[in-house]
Amino acid sequence: MRAVRAQFKRHPLVALAYKVTVGVVGAVVLVIGVIAIPYPGPGWLIVFTGLGILATEFAWARRILHEALERYRVIMAWYKRQHGVVRVAGAVGTFVITVVTLWFVGAIGLMAGWFGFDQPWLGGLLP
Repeated sequence: MRAVRAQFKRHPLVALAYKVTVGVVGAVVLVIGVIAIPYPGPGWLIVFTGLGILATEFAWARRILHEALERYRVIMAWYKRQHGVVRVAGAVGTFVITVVTLWFVGAIGLMAGWFGFDQPWLGGLLP
């Protein structure tokens, strides 16, 4: 990969196009990850992947990636040391955020309709 990148650097326009492409792709992945954080699944993994993509071209992204990984480790270590009540509260909070979001976008109403339970209030706020 370094040889390919070295070839890109020999041509300023190609190097700029590569850097812009990395920036756009990294930013899109990062935004998707940030949106996915409160939901069950790989939200943080997507965030770190987006930062990793950006870090291949931008020094500021490398610094943020290292800082974010360290903070993530500290927070997860703290969370694992907490009483079961705190961990259950975190899980319940995640569940509530997920259900509210699914209701907001109308997914709950759609799924309820599949089972013949068609109630207007389940439709959510988005049409």
